[in-house]
Amino acid sequence: MIGLRMVPDSWRRWPVTVRDLPLALLIALASVVPALRDHGTQLGDLPGRPFDALTVAVVALECLPLAVRRRWPGLCLALVSAGFVVDQLRAYHTVSGSALAIALVSAGAHLERRRRAAMVLGSAAYVALAVALDRQGSTEGVTGFAIFYLLLVLAWGIGAWLRQARAAEAERRRHVALTARAAERTRIASELHDIVTHHVTAMVVQAEAARYLTAAPERLDTTLTAITDTGRRAITDLRHLLDLLNPDQGADPRTPAVGDLRALVEQTRQAGQPVEFTEEGSPADTTGGAEVVAYRVVQEALTNALKYAHGVRTTVHVHHGERETTVQVSTEGPGSYTGGPGGSGRGLTGLRERVGVLGGEFSAERRADGGFDVRAHLPTGSRP
Repeated sequence: MIGLRMVPDSWRRWPVTVRDLPLALLIALASVVPALRDHGTQLGDLPGRPFDALTVAVVALECLPLAVRRRWPGLCLALVSAGFVVDQLRAYHTVSGSALAIALVSAGAHLERRRRAAMVLGSAAYVALAVALDRQGSTEGVTGFAIFYLLLVLAWGIGAWLRQARAAEAERRRHVALTARAAERTRIASELHDIVTHHVTAMVVQAEAARYLTAAPERLDTTLTAITDTGRRAITDLRHLLDLLNPDQGADPRTPAVGDLRALVEQTRQAGQPVEFTEEGSPADTTGGAEVVAYRVVQEALTNALKYAHGVRTTVHVHHGERETTVQVSTEGPGSYTGGPGGSGRGLTGLRERVGVLGGEFSAERRADGGFDVRAHLPTGSRP
């Protein structure tokens, strides 16, 4: 069964000329089958002529060019048309005459240049053929020739429709690829913002505090150690993100989980921010992206607390329910501004988008007493 499933893929790897050759050979063989004689296209209604040595050349001229109908559609149409003209003028009426319709469909679908010239030349050649057949005593009449011409136009039109459908599908795939690329860039930018902003903010705050600890060597050493640890964590997270962007590295495509929240809170405490952390319940084994988004909500909220309310008590509460995870981060007051890097609002906007993708709710608002609350409700599905 596996071998049979691989046959279509193996067939598609062959050159297009090789894949089109069987159809050409099949029509050629059908043309020389005795039972199918006089059952081909009979334009002009002339009395049939017995097959002779020229018949083989005519059949080959009509059928074999079909092998290049997709690679060189213009050449294929010209050769098949020439064979069809000889076939009708000699009144062989072979089955190979049907190759003209296939050549027209292929030319309409795959001919890229000089399409209008091909239609004009083809129409002129048909008119010349109709005149020649009429002089040989054809009883087809103008109506018959006109109907056959419309059938040829229909074959070309089918090919043109296939060409437009193929172009529309290619455009749709291009649009999907662009949309996916844009979404991936947005995701990467959001991840990069979360990683860099949090770690760099913590380092800036710690470095600012170190200025005032020159008289206390022990505290200064602790602060500098914290700065070093924060920098190392930033490098580790950035390397992890770069590994995700390069699948050849074979990196495990994992992202920070809710289990890392305690380490995140401890890092923020080392930067001088008093944080109270409580966690109720435990995350489900399969929560989709809710666990990652919950981590990012806490990370962004603590980063903003470090920037704009350094030294002010901050509380982090995470509750894992049966169907949702709730995150709330509250800062008691505005505190003192420590000169941390200014914000662009991208972090909160990115969080709102992430929570929205999961079908959750997100809010970030300042309280009347000057404090700030960040809340997120993240659906996780039913837990067993």
